[in-house]
Amino acid sequence: MKKLIIDQDFWNLFPKAAVGILVLKGVKENKKLSAKESDEIEALLKGANESAKKHLTSDVISENQVVKIWREAYQKFPTKKGARSSVENLLKRVLHDNPVGSILPSVDITNSISLQYALPIGAEDLSKIEGDLHLGAMNGDEDFLPHGAEKPEPPLKGEIAYYDDAGVVCRCLNWRDGQRTEITDDTTREFIAMECVEPERVDELKAALKELADLMAKYLEAEVVTQDILSMDHPETNLE
Repeated sequence: MKKLIIDQDFWNLFPKAAVGILVLKGVKENKKLSAKESDEIEALLKGANESAKKHLTSDVISENQVVKIWREAYQKFPTKKGARSSVENLLKRVLHDNPVGSILPSVDITNSISLQYALPIGAEDLSKIEGDLHLGAMNGDEDFLPHGAEKPEPPLKGEIAYYDDAGVVCRCLNWRDGQRTEITDDTTREFIAMECVEPERVDELKAALKELADLMAKYLEAEVVTQDILSMDHPETNLE
């Protein structure tokens, strides 16, 4: 049975972290939504852009608590210059009065939860994961072709990333996804990860994970296979 396993070298760096896991099947990425459903998702994203402002107490992006926490986290392991948590990129849009716009229903739903809770979220096509999925430190020679790139960009030695038997799935925790496992219109089985490095926010992580699951079920007919929170005391879960 395929599993997600968070390696000990991750917990050595982040002993109090929690990772929310959502595994979905029957997802209809190419579903044609009704006008009412489209309007509801549009309103959801618009509201989340507005809600995200509560996380932005400073006009300097690096001075905001959520961003500061993730920048400190990224300093604990080798990263490519300029690598930032995915949630910082979303919050920066809001800070600069450039709201996160509509892309696709599943992306809009995910972005709305990420903005509302200020938690990074990543999604992968589970059917393209080879063997078990891990989160841990890289050797530096793993295969990785970033989304939108033409040349491979292997991770740095010691970089924390998601990986499987075929190589890296997402670099620098939640920074950059690869082409091999990206979500497409044909995707029906999805792995979603939501990381939290602030132990006092685990209840928010649980709430965000449940809300995301409910929204994916409501609008894209997804069925929940796994909904779990991993910690150092519970470092693995089933993906199927």
